Amino acid sequence: MVGLTSLLTNNPPMLPKLNRRRAVFVLTKIDEILAWEKQKEAERDTRFVELGRYLCEVRAGQYWRVENVKSFDEFLERRFPESRRKAYYLMSIHENLPPQARRDLKEVGWTKGLELAKVARRDREHFDCATWLHKARQMPKEQFKQAVEKELTGKETEPSEIIYFKLYKSQIPVVEQAIETAALMLGTDKSRGYCLEMICADFLAGANLENDSSQVLLQSIVRFFKFLPGEERKTFLDHFAEKAS
Repeated sequence: MVGLTSLLTNNPPMLPKLNRRRAVFVLTKIDEILAWEKQKEAERDTRFVELGRYLCEVRAGQYWRVENVKSFDEFLERRFPESRRKAYYLMSIHENLPPQARRDLKEVGWTKGLELAKVARRDREHFDCATWLHKARQMPKEQFKQAVEKELTGKETEPSEIIYFKLYKSQIPVVEQAIETAALMLGTDKSRGYCLEMICADFLAGANLENDSSQVLLQSIVRFFKFLPGEERKTFLDHFAEKAS
């Protein structure tokens, strides 16, 4: 199969020599921090830099073998049963931010630290540590996230919020199919959030045709209009300009 032959080798890499004493020390430290985090929820960000460093060491030295698990992912699943994503975020912060930035991160929290790591990963040795740390201290979390997004993409972004709601397993296929169908119509580059919004806008537009609620209908049309490419927007406006005249 094309692309797979490069993965084959007659000389697989040697496993790192396991320093059992160091491994037990690091694993104990991780458990202490996680236990402390649960007890001190209000101060949970203050030791995240240390936790990220230890997690990186566990992965590099394969310390997880001390616990007879099959992989680093399985090790993380035990420590972060709700989501392994946070562990990888902390490791990204440790791997991408320079030491002088990591020393000051306890002042701004790990979520802002993750945003700083995105800029540092792009800029590498040219990362303006002092300027970005100052912004992180001064800006609210959401505003700082938008500033980083604008820096990386050159585009302004809307404030966002994660919304949680429960679905029964029998409902998931219907929701997933609706979002996938909307993505095919709107373009696969659109986020699932946008696709869900368009499904809701379409529902509201249809529901309010019979209720004479023109305001909701207008809002739905405006949101649909924003997704039209430039040329099709012009065609849309020209069509209604002709009707109006």
